[in-house]
Amino acid sequence: MPALYIAARHGAALHYPHPDLVPVLASTYGVTIWHEQIIDMFAVLTGCDRVLAEVARRALADKERLPLVEGWFKREAAGRGYAPAVLDEVWDIIKGFGAYGFCRAHAVAFAVPALQSAWLKAHHPAALYAVLLEHDPGMWPARVIVSDARRHNVPVLQVDVNRSAAEHRIEQTEGGVWGVRLSLSSVKGISEDEVARIAAGQPYNGLQDFWQRARPALPVAERLIQIGALDALRGPLTRPDLLLQAAELHSHAQARPAAGQLPLGGDLVTAEPAGLPEMTSREALSAEIDVLKIDVSQHLMTHHHRLLREIGATDAAHLKHMRPGQRVLVAGVRAFTQTPPIPSGKRVIFVTLEDGSGLVDIAFFEDSHDAVAHTVFHSALLLVRGTVEAREPRRTVVGQLVWDLEELAAARRDHGPEAVLALLGQDQLAPTPAQSGVPTRTLANGTSGARLHPYADLQPAGTRSADLKSLGYTSPGSAG
Repeated sequence: MPALYIAARHGAALHYPHPDLVPVLASTYGVTIWHEQIIDMFAVLTGCDRVLAEVARRALADKERLPLVEGWFKREAAGRGYAPAVLDEVWDIIKGFGAYGFCRAHAVAFAVPALQSAWLKAHHPAALYAVLLEHDPGMWPARVIVSDARRHNVPVLQVDVNRSAAEHRIEQTEGGVWGVRLSLSSVKGISEDEVARIAAGQPYNGLQDFWQRARPALPVAERLIQIGALDALRGPLTRPDLLLQAAELHSHAQARPAAGQLPLGGDLVTAEPAGLPEMTSREALSAEIDVLKIDVSQHLMTHHHRLLREIGATDAAHLKHMRPGQRVLVAGVRAFTQTPPIPSGKRVIFVTLEDGSGLVDIAFFEDSHDAVAHTVFHSALLLVRGTVEAREPRRTVVGQLVWDLEELAAARRDHGPEAVLALLGQDQLAPTPAQSGVPTRTLANGTSGARLHPYADLQPAGTRSADLKSLGYTSPGSAG
């Protein structure tokens, strides 16, 4: 229906099943879109009132009542002189709404903000991204919004104690481009009072000035230093140097004189660089994820690009050029997971991966679940082997096998690229706990131990579950 509507809107020939339906369908170019149009079609063709027409519309979703509605509709409409061919065509349209359909008000409630958002993204993208980060629309983690901003050439600027405010704001860069300045409130563990003091005291000329006037708690000061929020104040010092100074300032504050005595003046004990090496890019990235749940300085997948090139993985940007039926490897950060009910009763796991160049939608059908479900639900970074499907104009992937990308990266680090290729060359994945084939254990009390189902939210003792909360992950999909 959407394709027909868009084609008609752009000049395709209009088609109406019968002239009497022109008043019902003219606003949508002859295409049936709304529940209200179904009600009107029943009323026009059968002569019933709109109350009975609404009863008939609701019955479309009931497979047992559907034949009764069809018989009633064709009998009443034929009695009013409509030809069988017309009624067959109209019934095919009406029947389709039993599976899926919207009332007009519901659709408009989505369409209006979608259109407004599209206009903002085209003309004021930085403002849109700032608002999305500030008000959290809920479906996508903040790091996915930040990644989308990068793809649209909108700079995302790190938290800065001299520039950031309590909320996300837009800021013009030196090159004249508008970007998004991340907020002080996005820092883990920071209180509203600390945010207010930092913002009120801007600008600061050094760490000691910041410490004395903003009075942050030591853990907050350390997090701000780790993510580079004090980089503009550090001069030749490294971030570890600043961390050392913050610890000394905290020690001096703890040892301050008793009430009634004058405080000692002077500068920091360690005012010069202590020779501590700067944080590596991986350490800085890890700090950003821990403190902000956002990978600001670089994308999480950046350190895996070499491995993905070696194994021939395809990113989201190039997936759209692949032919349906092609085998493909795709990888990314798990951004969304759903296991919605479907009419067949079978379970489908829908996963969206975000790889920096875009989003990849993947469906794992029930025949693959024994092999993939445990890894899907317990890993943050995934590598998926599957088959390309066309969902015009997009491409999706039907997944068959899946690996924890971090485990593959560790294999490459420890044993070289050949170790990764060997893992990928296996006919099947290493067994999940539910597939291990190990005989059921007999416990000391004579009862048998239980095997772990691949959907289980738990893992065997001593193993780790993916901490997706650290990535701002809020998907409703679960393993149980």
